[in-house]
Amino acid sequence: MSRFEEIKNLVMGLEADFEKFYSKGNQAAGTRVRKGMQDLKTLAQEIRKEVQEKKNAG
Repeated sequence: MSRFEEIKNLVMGLEADFEKFYSKGNQAAGTRVRKGMQDLKTLAQEIRKEVQEKKNAG
């Protein structure tokens, strides 16, 4: 379940940058959002592999 917490923390950590980018047009915040979303994608892929391995093992 700690992996799920990692995802939640990552998304919540991006909230302020989403607000800055979409409401105020802050370009640097947009860069941070893009990086955060890439990190989220990577984490999600790792979790998918982990789940598949557990499913195949059991």
